[in-house]
Amino acid sequence: MRRLACALLLTLATFAVFAIEPLAYRDAAEEARFRALVAELRCVLCQNQSLADSNAGIAEDLRREILELMQQGRSDEEIRTFLTERYGEFVLYDPPVDSRTWLLWFGPALVLLAGAITVVVVVRRKAAPGGPLPPASGEDW
Repeated sequence: MRRLACALLLTLATFAVFAIEPLAYRDAAEEARFRALVAELRCVLCQNQSLADSNAGIAEDLRREILELMQQGRSDEEIRTFLTERYGEFVLYDPPVDSRTWLLWFGPALVLLAGAITVVVVVRRKAAPGGPLPPASGEDW
């Protein structure tokens, strides 16, 4: 009985995999435009994969929706705007620089600058004439 149940589940899973229809492009230029666009958009579920790389169900839905919007004549910018309004700027791998994202863009440089300033201050304090002196007798402690 278990074997029959396992065989049935395996058969149903196989049919589910093959039930996904491939995307139908009008021409090679549309396919190239589509691939470039989904490569620069982030999967809202996976968080660190592009729509092109993600296997999540929502990524598949978004790819289909993007292709439909393209075939309706929408520009890449209109599609980005549509997805940003729907999912927020997180969906963009390259968010615009504005008052809400300045820390994202310039934060790493500020951290590096603060680290460099700290290193310079520490080195100057150690090299200053009033800093700690080495042992006078040359003996190791």
